Amino acid sequence: MGRNITKIEYHQDDFQQFQQVLYKQLEQLKDVLARPTFGSETLKMGAELEMYLVDNQGNISLTNKTLLDDLNDPQFQPELNQYNIELNLSAIPQVGKPFTALRNEMRNKTSALEKAAQKRGVNIVPVGILPTLQASQINQQYMTDVARYHCLSDQLYKKRGDDFHINIDGEEPVKLSCSDICAEGANTSFQVHMMTPFNTFTDTFNAAQLTLPLVTAIGANSPIFLGNRVWDESRIALFKQSLDIRHRDQYQWQQPTRVNFGLGWLRQSVYELFAEAVALHSPILPATFPGDANRALPDLAELNLHMGTLWPWHRPVYDNHGNGHMRIEFRAIPAGPTSLDMLGNSAFAIGLAQGIADNVNDYLNVIPFRFAEYNFYRAAQHGLDARILWPLHNKFQPQEVAITDVIKAMLPIAKQGLTKLNIDASEIEQYIGIIEQRLSQKMTGAIWQKQTLKHLEQKLAKPQACQELVLMYLRNCQSCLPVAQWERPWQ
Repeated sequence: MGRNITKIEYHQDDFQQFQQVLYKQLEQLKDVLARPTFGSETLKMGAELEMYLVDNQGNISLTNKTLLDDLNDPQFQPELNQYNIELNLSAIPQVGKPFTALRNEMRNKTSALEKAAQKRGVNIVPVGILPTLQASQINQQYMTDVARYHCLSDQLYKKRGDDFHINIDGEEPVKLSCSDICAEGANTSFQVHMMTPFNTFTDTFNAAQLTLPLVTAIGANSPIFLGNRVWDESRIALFKQSLDIRHRDQYQWQQPTRVNFGLGWLRQSVYELFAEAVALHSPILPATFPGDANRALPDLAELNLHMGTLWPWHRPVYDNHGNGHMRIEFRAIPAGPTSLDMLGNSAFAIGLAQGIADNVNDYLNVIPFRFAEYNFYRAAQHGLDARILWPLHNKFQPQEVAITDVIKAMLPIAKQGLTKLNIDASEIEQYIGIIEQRLSQKMTGAIWQKQTLKHLEQKLAKPQACQELVLMYLRNCQSCLPVAQWERPWQ
């Protein structure tokens, strides 16, 4: 989906041709999904980790291309801004100890990255949004020089017609305008890919949507943007607003934003999500590619490219290898604080999706989709202090309840879901145990950052306090202890 392109400028004929290709590939996808062997593959999971690059003072370092050259490792890729880098982890079977396997590879790869970075005076920080990031550093001057990023920025800006507006409320609200999409690059995440049996995809996808607010609250790690304390998971608001090409008009129909929670529960087939994407969103990158004649299934490269110019918090991904498969990309999990925390978040998200998939309709019957969307944004805004609509005390009627109570009630279900995947019991206890510890202590990466910044501001000006916060955060990351075990300087 992140396929490279070479052209930056396209003409109207290119867009019209690309649109026709999308229509054709939707028909192909429908035929592929109807094949009885589709999805009969060994279930695997993988992940992508986005990271910040900072100097020894905790400020951004524009060195992603330099480090990529030093590493010469195709598993590392550039990100939108020059101060970010991405690690693509290997796909591994969803049985036994997959989270430990992912963590081991993550640690080995990031160790190599850190060694290369140290020679350049650079540090690696896995964090949802870097607290020292400044407004002057989110513009095209800092963009990585890759054709795909330039084209994305130019096309989205043309479609909007003027600046993108960022307006995030919170304890210290942030309001600014951007003439390009580089504010999107302020967000870094841990994107988990989970293959799903095709006959259960719809229920699993809906279950992931339903429980995303719980994962968002307990995993929040993006509370500071431009030095201000805003949402616990500010990425959710920033990502949406930084790519929103719409102009609000009370009299005209509003196209859905390209960053969204979704438009409704999935009804029958994942095909609906692809058809919806083509129907509601015009192409932005109309690049075409030669087909892969060596495979039995079409690669649908253009359709996948189009899906890559939309950013739902759960994205369906089509793959034509072997008998083909469909997987869910979990996009809302932030980077950091540590590998243990990120894998704990992943285990919780996957466990919940699997744990309630078999009876998800019992929830959907009483939780309208707009309630789930409401829950998601409240969780992102308030973290573990959020109150959401959930049938906690009466299975036939959702009521406003503390999200911490819902998370506590759903922990056994997450464990059951992982057990259903044949995950080892010790693996389940270790990674869900990280979530249990955070919940019992009411300590997330977001809470740690906000409380530490408040403490530092008692003796330092805001810019210096943010620098010291990043350096303290970095030292704790390097300890490899989960965030619930970090030292709390305000106590």
